[in-house]
Amino acid sequence: MPVFVRNPYHLQIIVLTNLFALYAASWDLLSGYTGQVSFGHALFFGVGGYSAAFLNLRLGWPPLLTIPVGALAAVFTGMIIGIPCLRLRGPYLALATLAFPIILTGIIYAFPETTGGEFGLSGLTRLTPSRTLDYYFSLLLMIFGVFIMWKITESKIGVILHSIREDEIAARACGINTARYKLLAYSLSGFFAGLAGSSFAHFMRTVGPLALDASISFQAVIWTAFGGIVSIYGAVGGVYILYPLMEFLRVTPQIRMLSFAIIVTVILLIMPEGMLRWVRDKIEKECPRCKKRNVVTRETCRICGAPLKD
Repeated sequence: MPVFVRNPYHLQIIVLTNLFALYAASWDLLSGYTGQVSFGHALFFGVGGYSAAFLNLRLGWPPLLTIPVGALAAVFTGMIIGIPCLRLRGPYLALATLAFPIILTGIIYAFPETTGGEFGLSGLTRLTPSRTLDYYFSLLLMIFGVFIMWKITESKIGVILHSIREDEIAARACGINTARYKLLAYSLSGFFAGLAGSSFAHFMRTVGPLALDASISFQAVIWTAFGGIVSIYGAVGGVYILYPLMEFLRVTPQIRMLSFAIIVTVILLIMPEGMLRWVRDKIEKECPRCKKRNVVTRETCRICGAPLKD
């Protein structure tokens, strides 16, 4: 991509798109697959960013150390908030998760000498020496994170997370320790969101209360719903479509948000399960016997040979 895109501003948009794609996919892993709807996902993003900033500015650690440690701090945070959320469901859970980043923002404002207060922390070490290397780093990080999340959802753990989302009581009756798996989902989701947040802090060379803002949390919801929930690739695709679109709409700042809202609303009215899932349904057919997906042109299933419906 840097071969064709030389403008630093455009490269910055692409790098941020890569990082936000990782962040949105982590929301889908927790809320889409496990059903633990979180309206405060920015907490993991902000904790990762602030942890990386503290370690870099106070201890002088390089980004290659602060980024994974920042992600581990987000894992620890996920376990802390996961425990009190285990007994909550539906709107009560969503509202409880919304409160955590607000609480952390209050703590940041209460200790401005340490946290930088409303101005945040700035002067972090650059993510890489050049904007081109930033692009490759963010791309590899996004591919690595999304691939790991996709493999998790395709594994036995993913099946268990599905069962918890569909009917937690039935899953518990089958002997599944649902509390342990929900904590695992919080931790895994926090890890990847923390990776994105700590990388974001180094790329922007600053982190502030805006990283914990409710808009960051709700953007993950909008991106994922637009692309298709419970798919991982839908969250990634939603970011790659909507984030550059929002930047493009800066040409009409007066109606930027209105135009964005109209586009998202119209698309979701036409494709209620998300744009990428709608496209997938048009090019693939699901086998009625083994549930494997086949190219739409096939007459029989590639796995079990069952005839496919038109």
